[in-house]
Amino acid sequence: MNEKFKNFENVVFFKKPLFTGISMTNFIKKEIIKNQSISDTNAVFLLGNIMDDPLMEIDRDQYITIANPAAKRLLGNSLIGSSIYERVISDELEEKLQSCFEKKDKIGEFTATLKNNEYHQLTGRLMIINDQKAAILLMDMTLQHNLEKMRRDFIANVSHELKSPLTSLIGFVETLQNTPDIPKNTSVRFLKIMEEESKRMSRLIDDLMSLSKVEVDEHIVPTGKVFIKKVLTSAIASLNDRAQRTGHKIKFLDERKNIAEELVIRGEVDEITEVFHNLIDNALKYSHPASTITVKIRNTETGKITIDICNQGDGIEERHIPRLTERFYRADKGRSRLKGGTGLGLAIVKHITNKHRGQLIIKSVPEKETVFRIIMPYYDTALPSLIKINGRERP
Repeated sequence: MNEKFKNFENVVFFKKPLFTGISMTNFIKKEIIKNQSISDTNAVFLLGNIMDDPLMEIDRDQYITIANPAAKRLLGNSLIGSSIYERVISDELEEKLQSCFEKKDKIGEFTATLKNNEYHQLTGRLMIINDQKAAILLMDMTLQHNLEKMRRDFIANVSHELKSPLTSLIGFVETLQNTPDIPKNTSVRFLKIMEEESKRMSRLIDDLMSLSKVEVDEHIVPTGKVFIKKVLTSAIASLNDRAQRTGHKIKFLDERKNIAEELVIRGEVDEITEVFHNLIDNALKYSHPASTITVKIRNTETGKITIDICNQGDGIEERHIPRLTERFYRADKGRSRLKGGTGLGLAIVKHITNKHRGQLIIKSVPEKETVFRIIMPYYDTALPSLIKINGRERP
């Protein structure tokens, strides 16, 4: 067996575990020092062709002399002969490079962004091969960076949402404690506000728990049968009393050609009920007083079920629509809180819909009509896609 491929075989399949970023760097370091070039290091050169991370060799003037396929995919095809600074932006690279040339046994680390896409977050490791060459390994940290930002934003939003009602509650409690002769009607008003703020926190915690559960279980295939018309009529019935108090009317329309056919999807009844309860509840909150909320179902040409929840109200500006399903995003923050919204309802709807291999579409014409459309596959037509996604047949 060719010695180069024998070494590659030993490294990749038998003698070494799967590489982590650090173990890969350490291995590359040893091989490069031994061979004094990326192209001459047998296993490293072969590994570079199957690595997902860009691996390059640059000269003393910072021009790229060798690049693996991953580097070409990320930084562009015409890499060889171009300056590394034509491809990435980094305030640290030049200083780290100089430091590594002075201390040949040192591995330098730096951060960078792509020249043509500054939203790409990269972490790089470099090591000197000899007086004229350096090896650079880039790792795309964009996903990790975005996840960390989402985590920070989520914590900040939850803290803010809880802080407001808590501050209000503490204020009223202190007032009641320090004012023993407070008038009866004032104490009753304070207690009413405290009750509303407590319920607001309770709704927020309930929605957080619901969102957490559906996000964790989003990959699990639903196995039950859901009779959509029964779910819709149940959701409408549960909100009818509230609709009547505000002068609203909820109208249900079945626009299918064969209305006698039973509408069945593959899913979890409680979750699908939550989707339509949230959407109809939103329609009541944000529609004009005494207007009609229309819930209508129909078949699509592709053999799916479409459910539209339509309301007449102020509507939603186009710029807000793509972000409506983000956690805590509100098109009108003050109005949403006034209506008792937590900012999580549509996020829950989106994740439940995704779990059921459905689609959520939002359309709005300001001052006219807003439509929240749910598209779901029928029970039987959902099965092939679910089998494909999960790699095995489910009941």
